[in-house]
Formats: sequence, C-alpha cells, structure tokens
Amino acid sequence: MKNLRLKSARAALDLSQQELADAVGVSRQTINAIEKGDYNPTIRLCLAICHTLHKTLDELFWED
Repeated sequence: MKNLRLKSARAALDLSQQELADAVGVSRQTINAIEKGDYNPTIRLCLAICHTLHKTLDELFWED
C-alpha cells in the first residue's frame, strides 16, 4: 500500500526524497520504495523519518 501520508509530510516541509534520505541516512531509492509501498522500513528507520518530519509513528505508518 502506498504511503501517501509520508509523501505529503515530506512535501509539506518542501523536502525532496533525496533530502529526506540524506537526513535519515538511506538512499533516495529507499524513500521512494517506502512511499510506493514496496519496502517496509525497520522501526529505527521509521523513527528517524518521523523525527525528521516532526510526525508520530501513528501519523505516518499506522494503517487505518
């Protein structure tokens, strides 16, 4: 399932996939795969992304 909440939160801060990737220490392809729903990140990566985007795990990764 696509992670549109992650993409939206990233865009709201005017961050590119590359900028987010650099901030959390992964490749741009990893961020792209997470947003497309092709990759399930580790909890450590989820937390790093949440911290960078000023969001909670629930806001970005919890499925309704």
